[in-house]
Amino acid sequence: MNDAAKLALTPLSIIYGLGVRIRNALYRRQILRARKVDAPVISVGNLTVGGTGKTPLVEWIANQLAQSDLRVTVLTRGYGRESSGRVVVSDRNVIRANVDEAGDEPFFLAQNLNGRAAVICDADRFAGASWAIEHLESDVFILDDAFQHQRLKRDLNILTIDARSPWGDGKLLPAGTLREPITELSRADCVVITRAVDSGRLNELRKEIESRCPGLPTFVSRIEFLGPRKLNQTNSSSEVNEIKTQPIAAFCGIGNPESFFSLLRSAGYQLKDTRAFRDHYKYKQADIDRVVNHAAQSGAQALLTTAKDAVKLESLSFALPCYIVDITIEIEDQAGFLEYLNRAVGARRSSKSY
Repeated sequence: MNDAAKLALTPLSIIYGLGVRIRNALYRRQILRARKVDAPVISVGNLTVGGTGKTPLVEWIANQLAQSDLRVTVLTRGYGRESSGRVVVSDRNVIRANVDEAGDEPFFLAQNLNGRAAVICDADRFAGASWAIEHLESDVFILDDAFQHQRLKRDLNILTIDARSPWGDGKLLPAGTLREPITELSRADCVVITRAVDSGRLNELRKEIESRCPGLPTFVSRIEFLGPRKLNQTNSSSEVNEIKTQPIAAFCGIGNPESFFSLLRSAGYQLKDTRAFRDHYKYKQADIDRVVNHAAQSGAQALLTTAKDAVKLESLSFALPCYIVDITIEIEDQAGFLEYLNRAVGARRSSKSY
């Protein structure tokens, strides 16, 4: 968005910001009340639009809690899905919806957490949680992208902040990328700084968070590159290793495409062409044909994309080999973060209301 467009949208941002402040004030004064379910609730969210690494963190937390023999359920709105109402994407053991019904991120989580956590899409997360307690005997809930969703009371409110662009462009929607004023950082119980690479910028961000919210627990996560695997195929390690020596092209439809392209460059891949689609984009064969065309013209011999995009590509054909890049996250002071999680979950589970 250019400066002229941002300036034209500034009055709308002022109105939007006023509405956000009024709504948050009503919750603080308990005029609007959050509803409580009979199980611990952990929320993972952010202040800005676009990707900040929430989904890998949700997956990581779900895996950790499942290792404690807890029946974990991820609750999400399910952006980009072609369905309405409640969709049980996974009941923990069986995937019960396709990618169109679920949306790309819920389906991706259901695949990666199959056997360990259920995944439910429901705009009314209180109703979704109540249903899951009754029908799935859920012990603990993780709310994906829910910092702004205050209707469901949570026991731990985690805010993710991208180390490279912590506050977006500093302007509220629609002129900017902030969903809420930066002062709403105070609603968080803890912060997880994501995509931390530059130690100097990381230290500056930590100081800024401390100055805004003294004593707010802050943890740091980094993306760990697990390597590529071929779309729809089981391939030999030699084939995967070969593409690192070849010119390649990359494409994705995620909230922060540059983070993906930067990750590939940092991993040593020879990027000749990049294509970014809007977040949650549903690919058609014509889109892939254009991607392949541009890639071939640039001299690329293979394509790389994200695991989130891959769930929407399985029925499409590629004239160039296409590989999926798998990632995970590594949390600095993992023991401290786990202690923080377990304390929040354990306190609630041992309370009389549970």
